[in-house]
Amino acid sequence: MRSKFYITTPVYYVNDKPHLGHAYTDVAADAIARWRRFQGDKVLFLTGTDEHGTKNLRSAEEAGQDIQTFVGEAAAKFSALKEVLNLSWDRFIRTSDQKMHWPGAQDLWRKLEDGGDLYWKDYEGLYCVGCEMFLIERDLVGGLCPTHKQKPELVREKNLFFRLSRYRERVRRAIESGSLEICPETRQNEILALLKRGLEDVSFSRPKEKLGWGIPVPGHDDQVMYVWCDALSNYVTAVGYGRDGKEFKKWWPAEIHVIGKDILRFHAAIWPAMLLSAGLALPKRIYVHGFITADGEKMSKSLGNVVDPVAVAKKYGSDAVRYYLLREIPSDGDGDFNQRRFEECYNADLANGLGNFASRVTTLAQRAGDLGKSKVSREVRVQIDNTAALVRNDIERFKLHTAVARVWGLIKFGDGYINDHKPWETQDKTVIANALYLLGAIARLVEPITPGAAARITAAIRTVGGKPAGAQKIENLFPRLDA
Repeated sequence: MRSKFYITTPVYYVNDKPHLGHAYTDVAADAIARWRRFQGDKVLFLTGTDEHGTKNLRSAEEAGQDIQTFVGEAAAKFSALKEVLNLSWDRFIRTSDQKMHWPGAQDLWRKLEDGGDLYWKDYEGLYCVGCEMFLIERDLVGGLCPTHKQKPELVREKNLFFRLSRYRERVRRAIESGSLEICPETRQNEILALLKRGLEDVSFSRPKEKLGWGIPVPGHDDQVMYVWCDALSNYVTAVGYGRDGKEFKKWWPAEIHVIGKDILRFHAAIWPAMLLSAGLALPKRIYVHGFITADGEKMSKSLGNVVDPVAVAKKYGSDAVRYYLLREIPSDGDGDFNQRRFEECYNADLANGLGNFASRVTTLAQRAGDLGKSKVSREVRVQIDNTAALVRNDIERFKLHTAVARVWGLIKFGDGYINDHKPWETQDKTVIANALYLLGAIARLVEPITPGAAARITAAIRTVGGKPAGAQKIENLFPRLDA
């Protein structure tokens, strides 16, 4: 029986166009989803957009657009990444979707309220519009939000609050027991330290008179949901919560939430507490990646160094972007995008590596003709099996960059195999068949990384009974870039 595997990215905030950080989250999740499909799992890969909140409303006003038009156009840019980056997500959820999302978000709210975990409170606090959240003094650096470098607004209002403090110990025990696994360990230690310091109850609603753009709070017509129950609930509403109990039972809990480190607290403290309050199962794992800088500096509009993944993909191809992100950005830490390094990787690893190996092997195979009677050597089989086992282990531990390096190590082995046996001189069909078998295995292993190249290689190889029988020459899989 096939195992189910439910994997998610965050819902992306739509006040601006997608950037390289969004692309990395998408590609990392996509690589894992593709790998699990290759393993035979029944996969559901979810992504989407977070469309409510003050920041989106103000951005729409600045653009001179009504809010529905603004978020619709913005969401379309994130949805378009599917084609741009060759992503394989199955569902795209929008938090403004009143049929797919709102019923479940409101049902979850009722569960929290029925459990006695929501209460009214007159509140005065520092609100960062950029973060869409209230901050406390210890969060600030020089009186400014450390992320957006802006002074937060002083807000006085009466809101419904969630008793987050009530669930601190239960969340801590879930993480320490491994029932909720946080990867990598450094991020797990970070959230455990936060839990040890204590959790304060969080504002869960906003007055409709101040923010009319949001999901109405059930039973409280003058309030709209704040981001927690609005956005985080997408992970359950997308699989039927509040609409289709059978569908929800089929897919929940999620096997993996893939997120950036800036939203760790939301996903590893607030979200589990909400689920515990509602009597729902916790996700099994949260994989937390780092940030991407540009030439060693944080990307920002003011510096003019924000990397547009769409532009890069159009110039070099989606496979090149995917390869760089998965190989050069450490899965468990921060990484850097550098144009010169990108082109070096393209030429060395794609043009001269995978592309050249595919061309060499298929050229030999096309000239050799029928290879159907040749046997595959134990040496080649063992090398493939060992690499696949190591890649599987790396992906399970979210060491995506290491997994990619191992696959390219197999390509290097293949080049060495051809150089040692010199089939262009000997015309040895067994050697050529072994090289073609190796290329087919490499195509399967690179499919989560460079799916476009994998498809071209697979289409070029003719097999009989699962064994290589011939091939058509592959040209210009990755045309070399001029210096």
